[in-house]
Amino acid sequence: MAEAHVLSNLLVALLLAAGVAVGFFVRRNRLWREAVVDLRRRRPLALLVVALYVAVALLDSVSWVGGAEAGEDVVAAYKARSVLDRAFGDFVEASYSAPLADVEFYGGAALAYPGRHPLGTDILGRDVLYMTLKGARVALLIGGLTSLIAIPLALLLGVSAGYYGGRIDDVVFFVMSTLASIPGLLLLIALIMAMGRSTLSVCIALGVTSWVGLCRVSRGETLKLRELDYVQAARALGVSEFRIVLRHILPNLMHLVIITFVLMFSGLVLSEAILSWLGIGVDGSWGQMIDQARDELSREPAIWWNIAAAGSALFGLLLAVNFVGDALRDILDPRTLREDL
Repeated sequence: MAEAHVLSNLLVALLLAAGVAVGFFVRRNRLWREAVVDLRRRRPLALLVVALYVAVALLDSVSWVGGAEAGEDVVAAYKARSVLDRAFGDFVEASYSAPLADVEFYGGAALAYPGRHPLGTDILGRDVLYMTLKGARVALLIGGLTSLIAIPLALLLGVSAGYYGGRIDDVVFFVMSTLASIPGLLLLIALIMAMGRSTLSVCIALGVTSWVGLCRVSRGETLKLRELDYVQAARALGVSEFRIVLRHILPNLMHLVIITFVLMFSGLVLSEAILSWLGIGVDGSWGQMIDQARDELSREPAIWWNIAAAGSALFGLLLAVNFVGDALRDILDPRTLREDL
């Protein structure tokens, strides 16, 4: 079995290859090329912020063994370290230190690396800026991977139920009603406890509990679209049902998919923070940082930089994603395009 860092590097390579392929497709397709240009014109700052988060996540995903500096721990020398790990080095202090401080927060002892912690250190002496940047990878993994599980599943079941109806609709509607009747948080906790506490388990559990809303919306929209004139005309001309769904149904659902992805991404990242609050979240996440810092505000004097850094990073990512998603929805919605014309 391949080591974790090898699988992570392969995943990064696949993502970059997929990004290049998508870029070639966008350049060759006039509609998507104009959509990208319009998106850059509408939300340049939000796109830049999202790109920065993605870049940080990729830097924390590419790792290899070796390159240890003299004087480092022997065990650490044989541990895979990412580009982000190597950029920050091993600047660990004894305990808390304030941002850009030269001495420890408690006791006033001199720091081993004075002035090298822009956001201070936590109770274990770890650099808060470093921990905050590493949380970007976890947030994008939770939001992105879970959405890749939930959205295709919701579209498959919702469009099938709405277009074909009959027994398929009955079965899908029964499953949706059953899942919707179970408290989401309890089901989520039960799935995580059954599958084990890991990043993949959390993603699968969130995906299982997050597809119902989009499935219900796509089913209702498909029920309306299948009765429209151009769909009836395509059916009368002998076009196959699969091709009708692919060419006429799914493109008219894309604006709903964009809206759902944005809302789902934000909800999933926040759900992970709630799970971390309950002690079953993902290691290294912003939710875990917030959970570890919840008692620090009651200290005298208060230690504010841990929760401020994690909360600001979480707020910045979700705000930028919402801005980009809102602009994409306006660009891809056929009704909005007609209003602009």
